Amino acid sequence: MTAEPGTPAEADEAVVALQLGRPPRGVLSVAHRCPCGLPDVVETAPRLPDGTPFPTLYYLTCPRATAAMSRLEGAGLMREMTRRLADDPGLRLAQVSAHGDYLARRDAAARAAGIRPLPPGAGSAGGMPDRVKCLHALAAHELAVEGANPLGREAVQAAGNWWAAGRCVTAPHAAHPAATGP
Repeated sequence: MTAEPGTPAEADEAVVALQLGRPPRGVLSVAHRCPCGLPDVVETAPRLPDGTPFPTLYYLTCPRATAAMSRLEGAGLMREMTRRLADDPGLRLAQVSAHGDYLARRDAAARAAGIRPLPPGAGSAGGMPDRVKCLHALAAHELAVEGANPLGREAVQAAGNWWAAGRCVTAPHAAHPAATGP
């Protein structure tokens, strides 16, 4: 995991492991931080360390944020968004743009990490651009790249202030060994 200036990578990786309940896989960097200061989105390599394709570039890690997205999914927001995509040419065009942004960033991440990009035609994330099948992925994209994903932005706004109750995990005070494996 690449650390932001002044932030030990091991500490961020330890936090993400606590958030996920397992060691993180293929993490390249922290892509976004929650207002509480902890990572809530990580950028992952398009291929896991064993070479397995992993198309999810931006991965939502905060358990409170993921629970909020799950509640929205359960309430039918994905169906409503998919319907709107079919009915609103402007929204469809914006989501096609978000899809293109995601693919370009994923390919750039692969090149920067020195790994082979996913093959042409590999899907992006969250069902883009034709449908909505994962609010977690769309929200993670919007959090990592503000303004990139209109449906992700709607999901983040609909989720409310998931951080208001305080930090989702207790951040380790000392550096911990980096997690291994995917």
